[in-house]
Amino acid sequence: MDLRSDSTSYEVNELIDQQLQPVTNYAIEQFAADEEDILRRYFTNLDKPVFGLVNLPEVVKGALFARYSRTHKSLRRLFLDEFVEDLDVSGDHSIDATVGLSKAEELYQRVFVEYGDDSVAQLGGVHLACEQASNLLTKVLEWGRLMSYLEQSTRYLSYDTRIDGRYRYHRDPELLSSPLGTKYVGELDRIFETYGELVPLLQEFYRSAHAQGADIGDLAYRQTIRAKAFDAVRGLLPAASLSNVGIYGTGQAYEALLLRMRAHPLPEARSYADLMLEELRKVIPSFLRRVDVPERGLAWSAYLEENHLAMKRFVTDLERGSEVEVVSEVELIDWDPEGERKMLAAMLYPYSRASERQLVALVDQMSADEKLEVVKRYVGERGNRRHRPGRALERLDYRFDILGDYGGFRDMQRHRLLTIEWQSLSPDHGYEVPEAIQAAGLTDRYVGVMERSKALYELLEPDYPEQAAYAVSMAFRVRYVMQFNAREALHMLELRSQPQGHPNYRRIAQEMYHQIANRAGHEIVAQMFKFIDLSAGEDGRLEAEKVLEAKRFNS
Repeated sequence: MDLRSDSTSYEVNELIDQQLQPVTNYAIEQFAADEEDILRRYFTNLDKPVFGLVNLPEVVKGALFARYSRTHKSLRRLFLDEFVEDLDVSGDHSIDATVGLSKAEELYQRVFVEYGDDSVAQLGGVHLACEQASNLLTKVLEWGRLMSYLEQSTRYLSYDTRIDGRYRYHRDPELLSSPLGTKYVGELDRIFETYGELVPLLQEFYRSAHAQGADIGDLAYRQTIRAKAFDAVRGLLPAASLSNVGIYGTGQAYEALLLRMRAHPLPEARSYADLMLEELRKVIPSFLRRVDVPERGLAWSAYLEENHLAMKRFVTDLERGSEVEVVSEVELIDWDPEGERKMLAAMLYPYSRASERQLVALVDQMSADEKLEVVKRYVGERGNRRHRPGRALERLDYRFDILGDYGGFRDMQRHRLLTIEWQSLSPDHGYEVPEAIQAAGLTDRYVGVMERSKALYELLEPDYPEQAAYAVSMAFRVRYVMQFNAREALHMLELRSQPQGHPNYRRIAQEMYHQIANRAGHEIVAQMFKFIDLSAGEDGRLEAEKVLEAKRFNS
């Protein structure tokens, strides 16, 4: 598809001209005067996409973020519509969180000067709302291990709704002001229009294929049909699609995040870091004092940026002219053949007076039944998948090389305690058409979006190599590696294999389990996975909604 010659109904027109005019690429939400009076007590600003939450009980902040992931509403609108009536705000009239906290600055600075230790910055935390972030930026935001995140879901919300009359995708200012700006807007609008057209068609397909039984409530049935339809078409959404992310972290964690963002090659990440820093300094100012100090934060960010550029140039030269090999979706590439004997010794260690070397020797003398008895006693009777055995499982690691769709990667990437690295998103590794799309007779329209996405990427990439990834639909595959110990494997693979999960990442989780058991030969480890689900899981979403409906009825 040649986008340069494609000038159908998406030539420069009044709608696109209007979209290219604003200086800022973020929509500004409007509130009534009485709403602003309430909001300014609890949010550090009322007109920016990044803002801190203050003067609220911790349980309310947590509940707001939990609800955040399943609604189209902004956090401030959500607070007004669903939370404020349940709070006693009568004593908060004099509070104005939008004003800088000078007294807090003085207090923090005294403590910081007196103790002068980075550990002080681990003791002050902030709930920060990050709205209108692209699905490239959200992965940058969620990089840190020692922070908590909740992200708006593409599996429960329809993405054909608009903000200020515009589809919900990132509009990079540099790109929009270029000769390719109108083409970028027009092509992404077309993709979102197709998404909006396919959602009701998939819902009708699922209603026809899965009739509502007498044991299924209306709400559970309706939610199931919606979720399955969203699952089938979410691969159409480009990485530019906007999301809301709720973050809780300490001052130290935010400092590390901002230093990385200020060195990141994606312009959106660098500009968003400035928005975050401005709001964080209203709440924990001294903890972030070093971020833009030349000999400290700026030097750190420069160090990260220089390393990135040096490696990028080196690998580009190294791979020039070489062909990329075709690989399987999941491949276990590294493990410790002696891992199980070491793990068994680690299970014995806390209860012994012997050295670990001696315990390994004892393990080597055990029969197979005795080894299983150690595991049985250590793991115990797990009542559910949240009952997890101890740190002895951290004694052995697995490293997987994965080639999966970007939508599924977004879910797998959230497991922060493991090691994960990913390559740049592009259409180079292809995509797959969901079975439901094929069964519903919508393959041509789905493939049409993929071709449009690829063509737009190829048009943008020469001049805008970082921003070009915005055009790539989430069905396209991306390479990433995951390295984790057996304890994390137990948690992640049992969770991601559950029937209500998305089929793409369920398949990856199931294959990881098989390769741990068969390729690594760690049968003792595999036997601990009591709650791994290896079924096809067609009705998993429905069963989950039925359980949720029962909880609502009984609450």
